[in-house]
Amino acid sequence: MATPDYYQVLEVSESAKPDEIKKAYRRLAKLHHPDANPDHPPAAEKFKQISEAHSVLADPAQRKKYDTMRRLGAFDPRRPGPRSAQGGQPGSGFDFGDLGGMGGLGDLFSSIFGKGKRDDQRGETLETTVPVPFRIAVMGGKIPISVPLTDVCPVCAGHGAAPGATVSNCDECRGRGTISFGQGGFAVNRPCPACRGRGKLASEKCPGCAGAGEVRTERKLMVTVPPGADTGTKIRLKGQGGRSGGSAGDLLINLQVEADRFFQRDGLDIHCVIPLNIAQAVLGAVIRVKTVDGRKIQLRIPAGTQPGRKFRIKGQGVHKGGNQGDQIVSVQVDLPEKLTPEQEGLLRQFADASGLKY
Repeated sequence: MATPDYYQVLEVSESAKPDEIKKAYRRLAKLHHPDANPDHPPAAEKFKQISEAHSVLADPAQRKKYDTMRRLGAFDPRRPGPRSAQGGQPGSGFDFGDLGGMGGLGDLFSSIFGKGKRDDQRGETLETTVPVPFRIAVMGGKIPISVPLTDVCPVCAGHGAAPGATVSNCDECRGRGTISFGQGGFAVNRPCPACRGRGKLASEKCPGCAGAGEVRTERKLMVTVPPGADTGTKIRLKGQGGRSGGSAGDLLINLQVEADRFFQRDGLDIHCVIPLNIAQAVLGAVIRVKTVDGRKIQLRIPAGTQPGRKFRIKGQGVHKGGNQGDQIVSVQVDLPEKLTPEQEGLLRQFADASGLKY
């Protein structure tokens, strides 16, 4: 049985970019996830193929190795199958270890497809986008997040057996947890689909996970946001990703900084707009300006300040990597919409004395 072409599994072209591969994986994984197809057993195997294809094609180094072997025809089902060590008949005589003397092909296959039982597998790296308040992104701090993921079933500890059930070797793989597939001119070991790579089958499935050994859950975490973080900043949490019977994978967090009603960011500088009344703009004043760290700093406005004039407050911007930005304050002069007769008369006197036309 030849392994399906990973590009065909994800329904993408050989030249697909990483974001195309990611989008295809998310779409197909959602469509074929076992939780969404409880009455369709083949969906589990399809989901497994999709996950496997993504794990290889989403990793640049793995994809390069896979493409190399693919070009050499190692995955072409029309090529003759593996020959046994005894007589030359197709069978399961070759394993990854038998290829050590062939230019490292055995290591190459092992690095792409993996070998061994499910308990030796590292979980998948999960990726999520998290919104971050503007001021926490600038100053740094902690934010709570909830991450939906697949984790080891707490009832059966990932073995898939109900409490007290009899556990015996899987007939399909004879307890090895792996079975051999024809892969071009070699035999490739893959996790056994019957026992999910465990090598054991239970007389009664675990009621907590229906024998899958995994459950969908939600993990709550506190994430430390570094000072100066911006939209697109990535944070990797080791061991907080998916689990596949062995060690947990990582969680990759993409930060999405939320807009602030008062502040805006431009590189390391923080911008804001302050309203002035006509008297403050004409006569000058001392006003208090809020900074991103919550303090208020006095700013002197000189007489005759024009609308749109900018003032720079040194060192009150973003601090990142030893660099320091400033706070840029733009003034907006608010004019009265309506004057009393007395105010209008005084303004006319001022205009006449100044030679202003109206």
